[in-house]
Parts: sequence; C-alpha cells; structure tokens
Amino acid sequence: MPLHTLALPRPALSFLEGIGTMEMMLVAVIGLLLFGGKGLPEMARTFGKVIREFKKASANVEDEVKRVMNEEPAPLRPTLVRKPVHLPAAPLPAPTPAATEPPPSSDPANS
Repeated sequence: MPLHTLALPRPALSFLEGIGTMEMMLVAVIGLLLFGGKGLPEMARTFGKVIREFKKASANVEDEVKRVMNEEPAPLRPTLVRKPVHLPAAPLPAPTPAATEPPPSSDPANS
C-alpha cells in the first residue's frame, strides 16, 4: 500500500489551518489596542505559565496511571463468611384485664 494513501492523524492545531498571516496580524493589533504595549507581554508570560503548569499536571497524572497499571495487585485475603444469627423472639407481654373484657355496649336497649 502506498504511503500517501494511509490516513494520518490530524495535528492538534488543525483548527488553525484557515488562519493566515493577515488574520494573525489583525488579532495582534486588536490585542495591542485592548491591552496596551505593557499588557501583552505580561499576558503572554501568564499564558506560558498556565500552559507549563497544565503540561506538568498532565504528565504527573499520566505517570500515576502508568505506575498504577504496572503495580502488582495486592494478594486477596480470604474473607470470613458470617452466618446470620437468629435470636429467639421476645415473649409477648401478658394481656391486661381491661383488654380481656368486652367493650361496654352503647346500645340504649340493653340498659
């Protein structure tokens, strides 16, 4: 298979393909007008620091994932199987005498 027919992955900055020199100059002029001559270098330094910190953090996460993936799994401990404990039911309280008598009749014919 010829090399030129293979599908190659697109670069990460593929969204910049349509931006030319004039567009970049226009963005620079607008930035200069908005932030001034002293503001742009400070913003560029801050942006560089943010990118550097992001790369450092992503490298740390990647290293941690690789370390965990290469780690030997801890041996499994046998677990104790616990059987449920069945306690005897508590005895019911003895009925009170008032509970054993029939309720008084409210029928006037029986009075």
